[in-house]
Amino acid sequence: MTKTFFFIFLFLSGFKISAQTKLMKIGGGIYLPLYSLDSQKIKVMPFQLDNYLVSNAEYLAFVKNYPEWKKSKVKKLFVDGGYLKHWKSDTSFSDSIKDNPVVNISWFAAKTYCACQGKRLATTSEWELAAQASETSVNGYKDKKFNQWLLDWVAKPQPINKRKRGSTFKNFYGVYDMHGLVWEWTYDFNSALTTGESRENGGLDNSKFCGGGSFSSKDVRNYAAFMRYAMRSSLKAKYCVSNIGFRCAK
Repeated sequence: MTKTFFFIFLFLSGFKISAQTKLMKIGGGIYLPLYSLDSQKIKVMPFQLDNYLVSNAEYLAFVKNYPEWKKSKVKKLFVDGGYLKHWKSDTSFSDSIKDNPVVNISWFAAKTYCACQGKRLATTSEWELAAQASETSVNGYKDKKFNQWLLDWVAKPQPINKRKRGSTFKNFYGVYDMHGLVWEWTYDFNSALTTGESRENGGLDNSKFCGGGSFSSKDVRNYAAFMRYAMRSSLKAKYCVSNIGFRCAK
């Protein structure tokens, strides 16, 4: 089976997801990563993003349609030992978490799930642009109350059994839970340390990829964003972590 035919097959044999999950339009804009120079602004084109994180119930529908992604059958090349460890078996989990975001999912699994719907993972720039929005503004980072809420969540994340989708807030674009439940996989999650302009990346200040780097940044208020970059730069594509989920884009 050729690679092209494989992805066509995935699209045509897609599975049903919750009627609640819809693609929301995200207006494009200019995104400046906190570790970048002013000359490294990124132009983000308009795109669409799922309004909800993928739930355990939706991921269950996926593994039933693609049994190669069951816990007992998945290739260890694509996941580590933590894959779906919070599930009771290949196709069962506590009913109390069916609508909670699925976690313990590798980047490979998240990428494949989205491809099966003709979607993809959002790029880091796309995700961060959408995540800037508060309930009332496209750039909530200028709001002290919004920033404090982000810091409070980073300091005290929700336990896995209390992460109900839609329980935080709907942002300006109509997208729920960009913050407050789990971290999220992005398509280019591991690009943070390869953004320098020189071939040797000599201009990068790698200290800015941990939380302490916020003290040498242009904007020391957005500590939560530095924590996200620190988290992403520590990951490998097969890692399955209990506080990382995903949603799809298009």
